Amino acid sequence: MTTTITEQELVDARKIWGDALVAVSKAYEESGIEAAREVANGSLDAAYGYNLGPVLFKPTLASGEQTFRPTREGALSYFVGHNDDYPLDGGFGIKGWREVVSETSASFIQGDIAMWMGWVTFTDKDGNVTKVDKSWGYKKDEEGTLRIVLHHSSLPYQPE
Repeated sequence: MTTTITEQELVDARKIWGDALVAVSKAYEESGIEAAREVANGSLDAAYGYNLGPVLFKPTLASGEQTFRPTREGALSYFVGHNDDYPLDGGFGIKGWREVVSETSASFIQGDIAMWMGWVTFTDKDGNVTKVDKSWGYKKDEEGTLRIVLHHSSLPYQPE
């Protein structure tokens, strides 16, 4: 097994992440919050590096003392909400997403570590589009799976 990350693995990792977000939304619509939570839990375990240590996660719609989410519980709450410990979380993953597309600005790869930044565009079931600035940092684990160890997302700056 090679430990060096490839550009194609970065493409695949972003697609897996986007497909998982759509799956969480559909599970919520079809079967409710518990189904969405189950899908989100599986997605977190498959894509994120909480098994390696804290994940440096700054979600788009988080603020105050809960801006940063280094714990798995904080990430799960961001994606599905319904957690009294995170009262401002509305559940980004249950907003009816149907498509997630990424556009690369740049990436950096060195061995088993890679970073990516660009735009990610989300389209919901009504055709509404949200575009965010996003950065992901990845580490390839011992099984050869890319794990997100940094996830930063923000709304684009709007000059006045």
